[in-house]
Order: sequence, then structure tokens, then C-alpha cells
Amino acid sequence: MRFWGRDGSLRILVINSGSSSIKFSMYEAVGGDGDPKCLYDGELSAIGEAEAKLELTGADGEDLLAGRGVEMGKTASAGEAAGKIFEVVRGDGMPGVEAVGYRVVHPGAKIHEHVRITDAVLTEIEEAGAFAPLHDPEAVKVIREGMKQFADVGHYACFDTVFHQTMPVEATTYPLPEEVRAEGVRRYGFHGLSCESIVRQMRAAGELPKRMVIAHLGSGCSVTAVVDGRSVDTSMGMTPTGGVVMGTRPGDIDPGVVLYLLRKRGGVDAASSVEKMLNHEAGMVGLSGMENDVRAVREAAAKGDEKASLALKVFTRSVMKVTGGYAWLMGGLDGVVFSGGIGEHDALTRAEVLGGLEGMGVKLDAGLNAGKESRMRVVSASDSVTKIFVVPAQEDLMIAVHVDEMVRTGK
Repeated sequence: MRFWGRDGSLRILVINSGSSSIKFSMYEAVGGDGDPKCLYDGELSAIGEAEAKLELTGADGEDLLAGRGVEMGKTASAGEAAGKIFEVVRGDGMPGVEAVGYRVVHPGAKIHEHVRITDAVLTEIEEAGAFAPLHDPEAVKVIREGMKQFADVGHYACFDTVFHQTMPVEATTYPLPEEVRAEGVRRYGFHGLSCESIVRQMRAAGELPKRMVIAHLGSGCSVTAVVDGRSVDTSMGMTPTGGVVMGTRPGDIDPGVVLYLLRKRGGVDAASSVEKMLNHEAGMVGLSGMENDVRAVREAAAKGDEKASLALKVFTRSVMKVTGGYAWLMGGLDGVVFSGGIGEHDALTRAEVLGGLEGMGVKLDAGLNAGKESRMRVVSASDSVTKIFVVPAQEDLMIAVHVDEMVRTGK
């Protein structure tokens, strides 16, 4: 298959890397002529396991790896995995890469907007690894490999924190000594690209509520309060470990629990041991004793597994508490949005989160909520005082939009 760029087009490779997988896509943008168009998207998963899995799908759903004879084998690191992706991206018949955009979780304390990557920017992202040790070091490996493979094009970092720059200082400030806060210890917030894409979709559809809560629920979960399309508070803090309960992360817990764990473990490896627990062994996994898959947890709960049932109750209660709290903070609630893998696809989670808010007039329509369409849709009852939406996140599209703007404006 051969792709052709139109005159004046910009073809943007988007890299969205995680701890065990890398998603990637190619967009063609024509400035001022609608949204960038996705030419293909793919994912390399099972990084670090015996056999990595690569998928690549064209805009019409065709398998673009058919007949290519791609051998994956084991990929020991994110950088090595990225190298295999770039090898495929550079293959015969694939569109040429004219810019590369990367999703980066944390910019550190000094960067406040999406930026073109320079040596100085890359150094800042490396130093931000102290704030996001699970995400940023791997992102740096991917970026370095991308800059080596595509040395003649611009490379751009888009951060999950930028959307939350509009939060007031009272929302970002931790009650800690000034010298600690001066080090950049504050609430940053994450899932910003997801939130921004949701606001953008709703505004385009003429459905943007004045006061709304966005519940991005997946392996990582966050809840964000939005007024007039701007973030005013969010559940995640300095790192993506805090906030509501998640798949493998506990969300907000008493700081004394962390101190207790450090004292109990002792030794030079205590911090690493506790960090591993909080990021990989807590949350619903820690409560249920099962894999990080809400579908499996729900199946077990339906069969009477008490640990699975408790995990679900703790999870949905944490989301409900934050959602209700933000409703009071904003003086009312005009809209609730569910997004992310769980938020978009698990009707029971939506019902359980909002079940405790019926006293505030927030009501789901059971029939609409049971729908499976992967598109922006309303699932609230006709007499609900608050409109309830399911909106797919479009993080990769947002990265392409931002890269296109930075390239064309020179920002």
C-alpha cells in the first residue's frame, strides 16, 4: 500500500509510550483544513516478555503487516522496542515522516507547555524522572532512538500536565515547607491530553457543559474538575500515583502509611521496595489478588469472590467521592464525562460511580448506559439535572494537533 501526502501537508508520527507497550500512529495535517487525518495506527505490546506483539492497522482497517514478514522476538527495553517500530515505519510504501510527536507524562518543574525537543529540553525531561520514575526515563529512551532514526525532522514533546496549568494556586499547592515547594513539589495533574481532547470534541459538538467532571478511568485513573473548558482541580498530584484508586496504584493514602512501610522494610532498598509496591502491587490488584483487568475482577465478583467485590467497591467509591466533592467545589454539576478503557466500556462502573449521586439529581438511563458504541454519546436520563456523557479519549490526535501548530507557527 502506498500513501501520498497532499501539497502543503505535514505527516506526523505520534509515539505514545507506556511501561509495557508503545502505541504509535501517523497523521497527515493540512494547516487550517480540519483535524489531522489518521493514516494508520499500531501498537507494540509485551515489551520485556519472551515475544513482543506488533499490530499495524490502516485507516480502512486493513492489516498493514500482512506479507511484510516482520519478526519481533523479545524487546528488552522501550528504546529497543521503539527501534523495531521505527524499522516498520520506515518500510517500503509507508508515508515519509516529517515530524515526530511524543507523549511525555511529566515535564518537571521548569517546562510549562508543549515544546520542540532540544538538548536542553531532553535534559529537563531526564531530570523530571525524579517526579515520574516509571514513565519519563522510558520516554527519554524512546525519544533518543527516534531522534537517531529521524535525524532530519523536528521532534516535539507533548505533556500530560499542560492542560492543568489553569488550576488556581490553591489547587496546586501542597502544605509543605517553602524549601520543599521550591523544588517543584506541587500538584501537576495528568491525563491532560485526554481531558483536552474531550473538551475539544464536546465544544465542536456544541455540548460543552459549564461545570463538568471528567473521569478518565483505565489502568491509570483520574478525575478532573473543569469550568468553561479549563481545569480547576484534578485528583492526581505531583505524580500519577495519587488520586483515586487505580489498577495497580492506591491513589491517595495517609502519608503515615508510606512512613510505616519504609520503617518496616528498612535498609538501602526500602524506598525502591515501597515504590514498587505502590505502583505495581496496590490498587485493585492489591485488593483482589488478581491481574490488572477489571473485566476479570467483575467476573470473579459475580461468582461470589469477596476480594474482587471489595476491590470494585473501593474503586468506584473513591471516584464517586471525588466527583461529588468537585460538584460542591464548582457550586453545581452540569456534566459528567466518562472516558478511558474502563470509563468508556464498563457500564457497571458508570452506574456504581453515579449511584451515590442520585440525591443530587444525577441519573443514568439504564438502556443508554448499556450501549456499546465507541463514540461521543449521552447516557443520562431525561430527568437528570446533570448530563452524563461517554467520550472516547483522542490523545494521539491531540498530539498531532499540537505538533502541527508548533511546526507551522514556529513556537
